[in-house]
Amino acid sequence: MDKVFLTIDGHRVEAEKGQPVMQAALAAGIYIPHLCAHDDLVPAGSCRLCVVEIEGLPAPVTSCSTMAEDGMVVTTVTSRLKQMRRLAAELLLAPHPSECTSCPKYLKCELQSLIQYLEVTDQRIRKRPNMISANLDNPLIIHDMYRCITCGRCVRACNELRGIGAINYKEIDGRVRIAPVNGTLADSGCKFCGACIEVCPTGSIIDQLGVIKPELKKSDYLVPCRYTCPAGIDIPRYLRLVKEGKPAESNAVIREKVPFPSVLGHICNHLCEDACRRGPVNEAIAIKEVKRYAAMNDDGQWRERSFQKPATGKKVAVIGSGPAGLTAAFYLAKLGHQVTIFEELPYSGGMMRVGIPKYRLPWAELDKEIDIIRETGVEIKTGVRIESAPELLKQGFNAVLAATGAHQGIKLPIPGNDLEGILINTTFLRKVSLGEPVAVGERVVVLGGGNVAFDCAGAARRLGAKTVSVVCLESREEMKASDEEVQEALEEGTAVHPSISFTGIVGENGRVAGVSCSKVCSFFFDEQGRAQIVCEIGSEHIIPADTIIFAVGQRPAVNDQFGLPLVRGNRIEADRQTTRTPVEGVFAAGDVVYGTLSVIEAIESGRRAAKSIDTFLGGEGKIDEQLAPAPVYPTWFGREEGFAAKSRIHATNIDADQRSLETLVCQGYTTDEAWGESERCLQCDVRLNISRSKFWNEYEKK
Repeated sequence: MDKVFLTIDGHRVEAEKGQPVMQAALAAGIYIPHLCAHDDLVPAGSCRLCVVEIEGLPAPVTSCSTMAEDGMVVTTVTSRLKQMRRLAAELLLAPHPSECTSCPKYLKCELQSLIQYLEVTDQRIRKRPNMISANLDNPLIIHDMYRCITCGRCVRACNELRGIGAINYKEIDGRVRIAPVNGTLADSGCKFCGACIEVCPTGSIIDQLGVIKPELKKSDYLVPCRYTCPAGIDIPRYLRLVKEGKPAESNAVIREKVPFPSVLGHICNHLCEDACRRGPVNEAIAIKEVKRYAAMNDDGQWRERSFQKPATGKKVAVIGSGPAGLTAAFYLAKLGHQVTIFEELPYSGGMMRVGIPKYRLPWAELDKEIDIIRETGVEIKTGVRIESAPELLKQGFNAVLAATGAHQGIKLPIPGNDLEGILINTTFLRKVSLGEPVAVGERVVVLGGGNVAFDCAGAARRLGAKTVSVVCLESREEMKASDEEVQEALEEGTAVHPSISFTGIVGENGRVAGVSCSKVCSFFFDEQGRAQIVCEIGSEHIIPADTIIFAVGQRPAVNDQFGLPLVRGNRIEADRQTTRTPVEGVFAAGDVVYGTLSVIEAIESGRRAAKSIDTFLGGEGKIDEQLAPAPVYPTWFGREEGFAAKSRIHATNIDADQRSLETLVCQGYTTDEAWGESERCLQCDVRLNISRSKFWNEYEKK
């Protein structure tokens, strides 16, 4: 680009041809006060604070909208300019409160700080405050006209930067104000991108209360889906790639953090969806389903960018082939270590294989992703039980990872728990998954309210039970099971009984006949983790059953002979961040450390284990990869009528009467459905790429 040279306050300044004088000055370290100007917006010159004198011109001009020319001589400080800026600042202050005592501490007001820099007060001008209540009704955004100075930054950002046009100048009660063009932001086509918030210099437009969390980084609280994901998957980025018709690149983004995109696309507990900022607008994005679509359309392009380091000569033993163990093994092998996994069961996969029915997670998808882990050089030995973790160190392994999961179901200590017809969740689901014979009666009651309980209920239904009931302590709102699992169960005719305490199992002739229940008024867990339950007097009743399945939790199946210190719940003592145990060279990760959580959390635990073990072995512990092309963040969103009202797209489920143990219930997204759902994303991360006002950079230097 052509260069020009001008003189600003006696300094020779180099600028690009067509660059505003103000930008050239700021780039050269010469500060010119300004407010309406912003790097990402077309110059407007409306605030009149950036006026300068240019040799040969009869009157001062706004430097933000005056282009630099070769030989131009500019003066930024004179008594006339100071007077003009003072008047301009006082006019801006007229509708603004004198003291912003109501501003949150985290809210930096550029106007208040700027007038301090200019040494301006509002004593000489009659105040015309915007006596209008803040609009708290819009989702995600508070529009507080009390602080507005009508500088127009927000209007320009919405119209010129984003191309949405949801807000503009409007005459209200005889005064020009900034407001939604059609009543509410949602009715005005707002896409809730937050650009208006980001550029507002006074806090007139801010995030709804509770959105900003000063204890977190801005990139965390403004992109809560990514922050909430235990593995830190860049969710907005992969949603955007699906919207752009690039599912394979989307899958590559997912693979940057996890080796199980397809598994997670089928069974992830999607904490990200609970945090999704689209939720307050109408419905959260179906992030899990879009992930599944991306994984199903993988073309392997991510492999071209995947690293594989040379062999280190170090050997690592991994005990257990669940999500934590497989993940750790995958990254350790890529880091050049020789990894051997020892699995007690005849198949690899851990609870992904034997704890999740095939109608939710097909074995073919699991095998496909385990095979990719094998390709890195990981050896998996099935049918091998390891009695002692430290013993493997004596066998020549340089490090050992215990990732044996939590495969032991819990039977509540209530009367009748030893009757014939009692089943335990983990044993029951394992037999179902492995195709082993397991008998259920005609009337099955599952005790528990989590996803495992509903998996047991679904499996029992498919095994021929005529009636299935799920009974749990929690209220419907507090049940740990996902909404989709509950909905599937209801479609299949399963009865759900929340807020019920089961006090004993009734038997006849040594066999289960029912479960004795009472209606729960309230309950909580004490410091020892014991449930303290208050039941409604006179609500005792019996639910008939000939099979009872305990699905109230599970614990690790390890003992003292395993050679590692144990803590409450039969869990291995280990630092959850470093995964180190008190035994040098032995690490532990996943459910065996913190109890049953989720597959995605186990994967993240495996990632941490890989980093920690590599560091222990002399490496750098670096496993992050960039498997997709560098991200490109759009600025122009475009207007779309009815965007806020666009409903969540639900993937098709097969009819309840066609469901079997081998038939996948959810059929996943078509291309059109995946595109339509990803298009609903608010793209919260794009807001982070709006330039920071030069004022703060310069003012903080003064």
